[in-house]
Amino acid sequence: MTISNLTALQFVTKENFKENLNTLIKYINTCEKNSLITAPELCLTGYSYDKLQEAYEASVAAIEVLKNLSIHKTIVLTMITLNKKYQKYQNTAFVFSQGDIIYKQSKAKLFNLNDESKYFLQADTKDIKLFNVNGFKVAILICFELRFIRLWIQLQTADIILIPSMWGVLRKQNLEQLSQALAVANQCYVIVSNSSNDNMAKSSAIISPFGKVVMYDEKEIIQTSFHPLDIKKMRRYLDVGIN
Repeated sequence: MTISNLTALQFVTKENFKENLNTLIKYINTCEKNSLITAPELCLTGYSYDKLQEAYEASVAAIEVLKNLSIHKTIVLTMITLNKKYQKYQNTAFVFSQGDIIYKQSKAKLFNLNDESKYFLQADTKDIKLFNVNGFKVAILICFELRFIRLWIQLQTADIILIPSMWGVLRKQNLEQLSQALAVANQCYVIVSNSSNDNMAKSSAIISPFGKVVMYDEKEIIQTSFHPLDIKKMRRYLDVGIN
């Protein structure tokens, strides 16, 4: 299995958790084999501060479904998890591929304007690492983490950086500027998958190492072909020390 297509999903998260899962399943099933698919942050439940236990249980129930959907695809999304050591909830990115979970990473930079630190345990930025998907170096920044330039440096040799997010519409331009700058600075592909709820920015996009942006606010699925040679070309001809 390889990566042929890059996909950003962009859809509304509703109060009905089962309906959200069915929506995610529908969109995943429309994607071709060998797609790398990123879904919006907490797309199955939203933050659901008033019913976190229920949201956690819904997230756990979705895991086997997502494993089955990932036989010929790679699927990335964040879900609510429970840190059993501290008995606190976390916002955790899961990477499903070839029928299994190949990587997990909890959110290390919580957005306090959304009261995240009141309800979620903050992870360590040291746990934001590169991981392998079919021979390519991939990394994840969860929403607000995109604003921290030192994390860009930490992920500097990634081929693809994924950004599942619920980024507010008032800071729409910031999301677009930062994600494009990240792709150009790190000479890599960046996939932004943002919520399309009414108060969210949309702006889901796939950005090439050259800074070319494919973005459609009116679409639920944004796709492009993956051209790994573009990464090598950019790093060879504009050598800024990324290998």
